[in-house]
Amino acid sequence: MIKHALNVTREADFAAWYQAVISEADLAEESGVRGCMVIRPWGYGIWERIQRLLDDRIKATGHENCYFPLFIPLSYFEKEAEHVDGFAKEMAVVTHHRLIQKDGRLVPDPEAKLEEPLVVRPTSETVIGAAFSRWIQSWRDLPVLINQWANVVRWEMRTRMFLRTSEFLWQEGHTAHASEAEAREETLKMLEVYRSFAEDCLAMPVVAGEKPENERFPGAVSTYSIEAMMQDGKALQAGTSHFLGTTFSTAQNIKFQNAEGELELAQTTSWGVSTRMIGGVIMVHGDDDGLRVPPRIAPWQIVIVPMLRDQPEDQAIVDYCKTLQQELAALSAFGEPVRALLDLRPAKAATKRWGWVKKGAPIVIEVGGRDVAGGNVSVIRRDRLYREDGKLDSAVVPRGQLVDEATQMLESIQQGLHTQARERMDANIRRDITDFATLEKAFDGAKPGWVEVSWSKPGGAELDKVVERLKALKLTFRNVPNDVVADGGTCIFTGAPAVERIVVARAY
Repeated sequence: MIKHALNVTREADFAAWYQAVISEADLAEESGVRGCMVIRPWGYGIWERIQRLLDDRIKATGHENCYFPLFIPLSYFEKEAEHVDGFAKEMAVVTHHRLIQKDGRLVPDPEAKLEEPLVVRPTSETVIGAAFSRWIQSWRDLPVLINQWANVVRWEMRTRMFLRTSEFLWQEGHTAHASEAEAREETLKMLEVYRSFAEDCLAMPVVAGEKPENERFPGAVSTYSIEAMMQDGKALQAGTSHFLGTTFSTAQNIKFQNAEGELELAQTTSWGVSTRMIGGVIMVHGDDDGLRVPPRIAPWQIVIVPMLRDQPEDQAIVDYCKTLQQELAALSAFGEPVRALLDLRPAKAATKRWGWVKKGAPIVIEVGGRDVAGGNVSVIRRDRLYREDGKLDSAVVPRGQLVDEATQMLESIQQGLHTQARERMDANIRRDITDFATLEKAFDGAKPGWVEVSWSKPGGAELDKVVERLKALKLTFRNVPNDVVADGGTCIFTGAPAVERIVVARAY
């Protein structure tokens, strides 16, 4: 019987397990403000890795980084009715610019009321659109391709760390183009950037496709997403890309003079991913001992733990470990230097070992006096923690062999995590359902997975009726997979001839 590092298992209580991983892996903690979190160094280190790797990919597609204000005039939102309606219930609003003492308390100064309320940025289409209207005059100014890394605020009623918080970190890309075809191409290009990033760097398999009408971003003509399956069978929208058409260029007056001298409205896009991705990594790769971080996004890929006993030979162990750290740091994995840490904190070796296991460091190396004498190290791979007999799988190998095999080991862990998650997702998507009653039964279980079915792409009131039927079962449409070809048949929701296949699931 294996005694795991966490006091709750995924099988017993997935929600409690998720919170336990965040706590025990030192990823984040409550901040004292409802729905806002303190991201601790290990959690923020993962975000920094995500940021760096994704930023390189964004810049490789021709985009430049910039920054826009946190505060947006309310009038900017009022110019686009659908957009303001979509975010109205989530907006945090600043109405005063000064506090005064009154009856022993700090209160807003009535004399310092703002002439126009300011919205704390929930997303930046409106303020960036205003800038685009100043920057763009001619077809020669297009395309405009920008991105910003920022924080945003959406006043959520039901919050969960990383998945749905009142404040979160993200990147948001915004572009303007001369033609609809070019803007649509941009939208799909960035969706592919997100898909490949999730698969290659997060080891997180996803389904990329278009959202149905009811799931579109407020003001968008088309919205696309990448959807990942969590271990409890629920879906997580891990990134979105939106073709906005001329919705915001009309509201913000983004016009340009074309080559023929005529004025046209620019075609715009926006796209983004957030710290929600960390929540996805937890729920896709975590186990009953904590987090398992894919090596490409691990702040430290290899952690060396010296087993010290306050004995004279301790210095020899530390020196041996320092040499090992230097040898590992001289290696390259995934096109970057290996990130190796020597943990010299004054704590018991076993405490440090299990601390790094819970954090999910890909490889943990322990070194004691016997290892030094024999020129060996004890190696623990986080992707396979236990032997068949239930004991910790700590393999003693020659130091030189470890150094020779470290890069291959990291690549093996990265690929293995992806393969495990891909096989689990593929095994839990049903594609054989042809009627609504069977779909309903499919979601009776505790971990039902996803269902991919034929549908007729209804809109308007007809779609609303379908959405209500699904809502009663706590189900939502996820997306229409890009790589799936409609096979004819009949829509299980309307009975009309099917034109697409769509994924239905419970979701975060």
